[in-house]
Amino acid sequence: QVRLVESGGGVVQAGGSLRLSCATSERFFNNYAMGWFRQAPGKEREFIGAITWNGASTYLKDSVKGRFTVSRDDAKSTVNLQMNDLKPEDTAVYYCAATWRANNWLLESTYIYWGQGTQVTVSS
Repeated sequence: QVRLVESGGGVVQAGGSLRLSCATSERFFNNYAMGWFRQAPGKEREFIGAITWNGASTYLKDSVKGRFTVSRDDAKSTVNLQMNDLKPEDTAVYYCAATWRANNWLLESTYIYWGQGTQVTVSS
């Protein structure tokens, strides 16, 4: 079982920035692709971004491109989501997820392990 713990959420004004981190003690962290998802109240969970096991490729939802960046630090077994120019519609619970499957990283069903989530609230 891989345990994922998100941190860095909070309340920020529109236009502000937050950096979410997802830490794991998994010694084989560099075998996993990592994803970020979010779920707003009353909505389904949606894909935000992903990074491959070796960090060579990243994927981002169109609406966050240019504002969000996904990165990983294998030495710290951590994946990060840098969020800039935040908008009220970015308000949601953000989840990180991990998978060793090498198929579509944009799909929720691809991921095997999930964190508990961290709340991000963007005020207007």
